[in-house]
Amino acid sequence: MNWLDTVLQGILLGGLYALFAAGLSIVFGIMRLVNLAHGDLIVLAAFLILLIVSLLGLDPFVAALIAAPLMFGIGWLMQYHLLNRTLGKDVLPPLLVTFGLSIVVQNGLLEAFTADSRRISAGTLETASVEIGGVNAGLMPLMTFASAVIVIIALNQLIYRTALGRAFRATSDDVVTASLMGIRPNSIFAVATGLAMLVVTVAALYLGMRANFDPTAGPARLIYAFEAVIIGGLGSLWGTLAGGVILGIAQTMGAAINPEWQILAGHLAFLLVLLFRPRGLFPRAVD
Repeated sequence: MNWLDTVLQGILLGGLYALFAAGLSIVFGIMRLVNLAHGDLIVLAAFLILLIVSLLGLDPFVAALIAAPLMFGIGWLMQYHLLNRTLGKDVLPPLLVTFGLSIVVQNGLLEAFTADSRRISAGTLETASVEIGGVNAGLMPLMTFASAVIVIIALNQLIYRTALGRAFRATSDDVVTASLMGIRPNSIFAVATGLAMLVVTVAALYLGMRANFDPTAGPARLIYAFEAVIIGGLGSLWGTLAGGVILGIAQTMGAAINPEWQILAGHLAFLLVLLFRPRGLFPRAVD
């Protein structure tokens, strides 16, 4: 058994989990909102990319560029006209509404695309690989991990070096004071969710090219996203990447020992972190 290869594959898998989780981390860090429909929105974006590829015959990456502003619009409208109404001291209303939204998205996709499993074709990219230190790594997983790093760097730059990022942080710290300073919290929250949907589109692109997906695949994606966020620390983007990597390594090592242990090993790693570091490894309000 080549443990070096196992660890490398786990790290690269962690990049995909970090993409799943980054949007969830943004929304929680800024609004303290737990979006139970997050996984279903990833699947929705994957179907949107597939639809664009099928109808227009475009490359999946070009299709994702077209899908991204559409997903931003969906996120903005969803937050501004629906989720903003649920925000407050009580965490239950957002949970109930996003749970209902999850059911609506799943059933809508089932009606539109049936329950058949789909995949976005990436051509020769699916089987291309490169050698790293005597270990072969797939080009697609490498691109996924690189995209996760780029996304997290871009988000950190946006949050800490732009006026919009200052508005995010101010609104996250104190909505009332931010309002007195001329910031419109409802609009800021809508932009934050739209931004999360841009990240969701990137995650959906790689999900669709790397694995089969169907309208009911969202909850599993949500679980991986939650585990990555909580392992890394709520609201911490770099922690989210670390959490995704830890989850990915745990799963590949579990699969190397026994293929049936892959998912279980990831859940056990998650539980161990909760046991010894309940707030995650790198907890911060917004990172």
